[in-house]
Amino acid sequence: MDASGRRGGLQLRRSLGTFGLVFVMFFTTSGGAYGTEGLVSSVGPGMALLLMALVPVVWVLPEALLIGELASMLPEEGGYYRWVHRAFGPFWAFQNGWLTWLYSLVDMAIYPVLFAQYLAYFTGPLPRGVGWLVSLAMIWGATVVNLRGARPVGWASVAAGLFVLGGFLAVSVAAIPQMSHAPWVPFARPGSSPVATLGLGLSIALWNYIGWDNASTVEGEITDAGRTYPRALAIAVPLVSAGYLVPIGSALAATDWSTWREGHWPQLARAAAPAWGGVLAPWVALGGVLSALALFNALLLAYSRIPAVMADDGLLPPSLAQTDERGTPRRAVLAAAVVYSVFALVPFGGLVVADVVLYALALCLEFGALVALRHREPGLRGPFRLPLGTRGVAVLAAVPMVLLAGVIGLSLVGGEYGPWAIGLTAAGVVLGPVVYRRLARGEATPYLRAP
Repeated sequence: MDASGRRGGLQLRRSLGTFGLVFVMFFTTSGGAYGTEGLVSSVGPGMALLLMALVPVVWVLPEALLIGELASMLPEEGGYYRWVHRAFGPFWAFQNGWLTWLYSLVDMAIYPVLFAQYLAYFTGPLPRGVGWLVSLAMIWGATVVNLRGARPVGWASVAAGLFVLGGFLAVSVAAIPQMSHAPWVPFARPGSSPVATLGLGLSIALWNYIGWDNASTVEGEITDAGRTYPRALAIAVPLVSAGYLVPIGSALAATDWSTWREGHWPQLARAAAPAWGGVLAPWVALGGVLSALALFNALLLAYSRIPAVMADDGLLPPSLAQTDERGTPRRAVLAAAVVYSVFALVPFGGLVVADVVLYALALCLEFGALVALRHREPGLRGPFRLPLGTRGVAVLAAVPMVLLAGVIGLSLVGGEYGPWAIGLTAAGVVLGPVVYRRLARGEATPYLRAP
């Protein structure tokens, strides 16, 4: 890839800056405290707060540091797919992209549901058919923004992010007079199984924090990507963590935790700050609508680049790698939107465990790529590099992987969704090599055939 962000059929424009990238990261990992109500009601307030505080230390920080070095080292379109390709070749790069697409199907089916859920605050419950039409309108609204390029997606993310964070900050401040008890009491949900509760709670907490590598797929469209990506990570990580912990802690101290239900942040805003509830509840509800839209918008930007770079490598039809005058792989965006429109009909609510495991398996390949490249190409480095040797990097990479192993074990032993979700995960992983062999039988570019 040359300085203009060009490789094969992809002709890209570097137009996304630090500020826009921070909020793209915000929406490819978090989107605000929406969805954490279910964590509190499932595991109890104390455990929910502990998990949301510990996961950034044992999962997010190691991931962000390792991803920051990779993104700085190889600032190319396709991000993690290119990193794994450089380290291990096309087969493993495809498996990395395949795993990404599997968990994206779960992710992208959830956000239209959240969109309709918060929209119902203003319209009342939507009939099933109408709800799907609303979901389609959301999907294709995000697609229109994506077709205009990475920069408009970035500015749309900034606007939505400021509105969402502003609403939760207002609730947190307005709740102060109502705080009447410690937010971590009781620690666990009474009568729950500790093993099952911890397994489910860890899966939900991890799901709310995963995705720091997602935006790397558009590195060919980021201004000075080698410096900008690590810089944006340094801002986005504490922003996301505070965006969870501040509103959850404030609302728990001012409300009865047993009333927390999925999709109830507007009601919690009214309960936590009754004097301001008439203003805050609609603000938070509208923030939920915008957050779901912005989540889908940012992730469509990230996920659509995987088929584009695979097409550039000869694994998919070459038309998917063609870019328009804005440097946008239009056909890849449209193809992704069609797939997600179909899967919006599929109920994926019980697959949080599968989503986390698939993501973590893909992350194993990325961390392995960094260790391999450190060993094999010691001169390959970018502006940001961890002050650790190869062994130190390997130890740092092992920390989140140990947490993953714990989640899988707890889910199998006592998790509500564990065994069948992990069974589906295993089936998807096994299918990856089969799909690769079929696709690789066609005419591949010289780049694909490279070792």
